[in-house]
Amino acid sequence: MRAGDLGAVAALEAELFGGEAWSPELLSAELAASQGQGADRHYVVVEGGADWADGADGVDGSRAILGYAGLWFGDGRGDADLLTIATAARARRLGLARAMLDHLIDRARGAGCGAVLLEVRASNEAAQALYLSRGLAPIGRRRRYYSAPTEDAVVMRLALSEPGRQATGGADRPAGIGPVGSEVV
Repeated sequence: MRAGDLGAVAALEAELFGGEAWSPELLSAELAASQGQGADRHYVVVEGGADWADGADGVDGSRAILGYAGLWFGDGRGDADLLTIATAARARRLGLARAMLDHLIDRARGAGCGAVLLEVRASNEAAQALYLSRGLAPIGRRRRYYSAPTEDAVVMRLALSEPGRQATGGADRPAGIGPVGSEVV
């Protein structure tokens, strides 16, 4: 993610997360924490070409932000946390969330983290199915974690025990190899 992406990311964030959307200032602070020496997080965006641009996305209308995701990995000595993952409604079921998630899992592994954790709305069955397909497993609930509307979060975890491999739908494959299939987020 680059500073020039922040306007489009903030607009997509507001569209997708409503009352729980991160502010433009928070997004800017997160981007700053992902850069330079001492960076402890990583953000990625997926851009579409001119055929995806609708005049509202992209700095000059020539590209659109179709998705974004972020990961906190700290100093790599503990677990990483998936901070956010989002795909524009018009770009769902194209494998974008899966590709971003796989990229962040690889990044956590590369940082030396032992696991990736995340929270997901209890009602978001599509996202939970994606996470399960990538090897994450539910380990608990956080009551009333979300506030707009109030809802529990399911906590999910993926152990990163075997370097260079990732769990994908019950079958291990070398990281970064394979087709992008339909995704559900």
